[in-house]
Amino acid sequence: MVTTINRPYGLLRAGFPYLTSLGMRRMTTNCADIAIGQEGRLYSLNHLPMQILRFNWDDEDLGGWSGTGENTLGSGVQVLADKNEDLWISDEGKHCVFVYTRDGEFIRKIGEYGDGDGQLNRPSGIVFDSEENLYVVDTTNHRIQKFANNGKFLSSFGSYGSEEGELNLPWGIEIDEVGDIYVADWRNDRIQKFTNDGKFIMSFGTSGDDDGQFNRPTGLALDPHGDIYVADWGNNRIQQFDQTGRFVDKFIGDATMGKAARTYMMSNAVPLRLREMRSLEESKRFRAPMSVRMGEDFKLYIPDYAAHRIQIYQKEAYPLKEGEIAEPLRNPTLTVT
Repeated sequence: MVTTINRPYGLLRAGFPYLTSLGMRRMTTNCADIAIGQEGRLYSLNHLPMQILRFNWDDEDLGGWSGTGENTLGSGVQVLADKNEDLWISDEGKHCVFVYTRDGEFIRKIGEYGDGDGQLNRPSGIVFDSEENLYVVDTTNHRIQKFANNGKFLSSFGSYGSEEGELNLPWGIEIDEVGDIYVADWRNDRIQKFTNDGKFIMSFGTSGDDDGQFNRPTGLALDPHGDIYVADWGNNRIQQFDQTGRFVDKFIGDATMGKAARTYMMSNAVPLRLREMRSLEESKRFRAPMSVRMGEDFKLYIPDYAAHRIQIYQKEAYPLKEGEIAEPLRNPTLTVT
């Protein structure tokens, strides 16, 4: 079966304004990732304490959980909500992927420690394909593993190295409409693209802090226009690229205080004074973002790990048809008067 990509011929990029911030230190503490649920529900994967925290767009704390007994979360990295709003969580501390209901009831786990088929060593990124198979970034084994939805091992690809198609501590992963796979190759400071059976297609990025360069890229997100978003963890920013890997834009943080943060600050005199003494420009910026998520409504959610909040932006772009925009130019220069 041939799958076609329903993407626009071109885009009028009108802007990417900051919308709001959600969460605060005592609510989304060290938020490593979020899952976007139904009816406005959001799930924050927190590291201190290690738990899933449920909240909403009104910044209301709806309670949290961390599992029980041997199925308690150890060191979660990423969280996904499936069509039933069950939560899938990669756990690098317990070398597995846990599956829970949204209320925290254990369903099953996938994987165990090791380097054989179906075994994992510090898994990180996870993503579903169109058939609900699960792809897991098996970080310390330098590979990607594919599992059926019931946890059965299906296949894997990848090996250690820095050549095309090789991986060195990979982290984030995403899959596009045709099943092509994008991997954040953490220690190689690049993004690699593969076919759904693991054949190398292309890569972009080098080490550094200039536009288009990376310092340990972590999470990835895609949108229906084909744009790629990368959490450039070591550079404290999110970078945006088009489907060819061309740099488009970067986000360095624009945070304002959300409802929960304002309520807390107004009832605590010492933190209020500390904020009053601090540079507001500094307080807006991202601090070690580990993940980035794109909602169906083109809202970009950025878990701001060391700042204990989620910053949210809104993409504004208008699809263009062939004939509405010129062919690509060899030496493009735009002057606006």
